[in-house]
Amino acid sequence: MRKNWRLLGAVAIACALVTAGCGSSGDDAAGKTRVVKADNGKITIPENPKRVVATGYAVPALIEADAPLVGISTWKRGVPMMSKSEKATYDKLDKVAGEAAAETNYEAIAEAKPDLIVIGVPKPVLADVDLKRLEEVAPVVAIGPTVPSAWRDLSQRQADAAGALKGFNAAKGDYEDKAKELSEKYGDVLPDVKLAHVGAYGEIDKGTFQREFDDSWGTNVANDIGATYYGEVKEKGGGSKDVSEYPSIEELPEALGDAEAITYSVGPDGEPLKSVKYVLGSKLWKNLPAVKAGKTFPIRYTEAATYGDALLALDALDESLAPLLKK
Repeated sequence: MRKNWRLLGAVAIACALVTAGCGSSGDDAAGKTRVVKADNGKITIPENPKRVVATGYAVPALIEADAPLVGISTWKRGVPMMSKSEKATYDKLDKVAGEAAAETNYEAIAEAKPDLIVIGVPKPVLADVDLKRLEEVAPVVAIGPTVPSAWRDLSQRQADAAGALKGFNAAKGDYEDKAKELSEKYGDVLPDVKLAHVGAYGEIDKGTFQREFDDSWGTNVANDIGATYYGEVKEKGGGSKDVSEYPSIEELPEALGDAEAITYSVGPDGEPLKSVKYVLGSKLWKNLPAVKAGKTFPIRYTEAATYGDALLALDALDESLAPLLKK
């Protein structure tokens, strides 16, 4: 997973898909229930939750899907990708957790009186959350992310658990329509380009940069319109380490020398982060064939973790890759 996922504590996520997660259903004092499979076991949750607490990666997904939220964690990285109405919802909701486990306010979660708590962190990080304490408040479902491109499945499961699939499906449909449009627009050029990507999580103090392959943060939306990033990690380490690696800056020629074009992550404002600037300022970068040929493309919104966010990423890709269509 992303390196900073190790710093995330309280995060929210959903149940399993109807085809994989929904098992038995029944009635209890609170109404109809269903059983879903999660990282923390088979969990009985309300069939139609009315008061949902969401933290972490579930925050943008459930705001976008118009779920019945009564409390959320802060989610600063996603704010630049929120629409005006989504930002208004984000601002008005009570913040019951921060960005890290130590910032989980268990008392505030209890005061929100949720009938469902959704948690979505990798299994190693889940140990930082006091599940037993949360389970005293409401049913808790936990399903941790795997590779970065898994946001599609995860956001659907989040929306399903929260009873908000209608809003989710609308956003998904808009994204798929746009992806199909761009696949056709770039169909004669993009699939034939040998691509490489420089991600935003290199570590300058260690002299490394991040190279991302297919299904990683900076590449997975581009994959949906026909882009292919050549190569694979030398040694898979699980999660994002299956689709990205961290060579030393001296390895730039070896890592990216065969690329016909290179994309690289930038912030929502179009400015590369320090770790990417470190690469762009290197003499080794300037001597790469793709760079000399003028085939480098900044990519915004590589933090996309919902279909609404990814729709912005598609528009950004279209803007950035447009020179490829020029003959």
